[in-house]
Amino acid sequence: MSEQRSRSEAKTDAATEVEVPKEPSMLLQKELISGHFDKLAEAHERGQKVVYTFVPGNLTELLLAFDVLPVLPEINALQAGMRKKSGAYITEAEKLGHSEDVCSYVKCDIGMARTGLGPTGKKMPPPDMLLLSYTGCFTFMKWFELLKQEFPNAEVAMLHVPYQGDGIVTAEMRDYVVKQLRTEIVPKLEKLTGKKLDEDKLKGLLERSARAEEDLVWVLESGKHHPSPIDGYFGGVFYIGPIFTAFRGTEEGEHYYKVLREEVAGRIARKEGPITPLGPLNDQRYRIVVEGPPNWTSFREFWEMFAVEGAVCVASTYTKVGGLYDFGFRHDPTRPFETLSDYCLGCYTNLNLPSRTGMIAKYVKDYQADGFIVHSVKSCNSFSAGQLLMLREIEKRTGVPGGFIESDLVDPRYFSAANVKNRLESYFQMIEQRRRGGVGAASEVSP
Repeated sequence: MSEQRSRSEAKTDAATEVEVPKEPSMLLQKELISGHFDKLAEAHERGQKVVYTFVPGNLTELLLAFDVLPVLPEINALQAGMRKKSGAYITEAEKLGHSEDVCSYVKCDIGMARTGLGPTGKKMPPPDMLLLSYTGCFTFMKWFELLKQEFPNAEVAMLHVPYQGDGIVTAEMRDYVVKQLRTEIVPKLEKLTGKKLDEDKLKGLLERSARAEEDLVWVLESGKHHPSPIDGYFGGVFYIGPIFTAFRGTEEGEHYYKVLREEVAGRIARKEGPITPLGPLNDQRYRIVVEGPPNWTSFREFWEMFAVEGAVCVASTYTKVGGLYDFGFRHDPTRPFETLSDYCLGCYTNLNLPSRTGMIAKYVKDYQADGFIVHSVKSCNSFSAGQLLMLREIEKRTGVPGGFIESDLVDPRYFSAANVKNRLESYFQMIEQRRRGGVGAASEVSP
């Protein structure tokens, strides 16, 4: 499929869910993630330890230096959401007494834990350790308290990461995290595995991470091209998968980002857009920046709502939740503990509202966006708190209109396709009106 279809044909495909070719990198990413779940299913039989941790500020290289496998509960939940399984898990958690207002990731994960299965239907091993790297989301701490109740035999380790309340990382903050890594986290991992830390092995993992991060940033910044060869939000979910989960620092991860970069470079040379669920998006009418996580239970339908309008997401904040690489950070193998500390301190959820506002405004300008959309997630306070204030301030700074839509992460009860579709259509119509010199305002699509 070499040419972009008309919007009427695309709408027909949206209704019938015609299968379209996937990007080769998407298939490779799927293979990597699936393979990781296969390894997890057999981990304890092989005598391999399993550590549960979170995506923002995760210490994957350190874990791999001890040959333990990471499990990321948010990834389990979103994978369950994409497979239409999360609703049943959430219902199970609510039967146990968890409120409807609790983060739907948490409830999905707790419900799933009761089954002993992961999102692919294969066995999910109980954790040998719960490693909490606290990075700006208070829910993480409560989440691990609940997991400790589910898995009382698991060891517990906590890395407290100071919040960037003033928008800067000080030497004292870095030293505080480094001290915890050296005196708390590493000794507990050594006790768990019966191995001493091999710093040379850790440095090698960090070196591979830096090379993969370089390729990822190149890919993400390719959204500045016209047409954009990537979708930096929906497609970006696939791009960040390996580096934000179990493959940072691995040969497989480094290979994936080389493949991805070559693939995107080819689209730039051919002046092609990304492949969407409706086919290649070459006719790009709107360039959009997106704030907030995607909805996973209706991921394809959500993406189609943008694609059918010819809207390409050139940049997003969600693709930075596991690291602000495009603002200059790279893992530095010569300073292993300091660089791990800086990584944890710099994750998106650890930034204050002024920093997040400035970041989005910069994306709007640097990527020559026609507008930006805030996807407010009902049960995710880490992202959603303050978003309307951010929206108004970004409009003032950039002069482009903001749109506001609402749903949830993995709770299917809170995705109203008709409501989201109507808001998006109104928003894009308002951009057209502004282009023609008419009067439009974000209030037309905001609460």
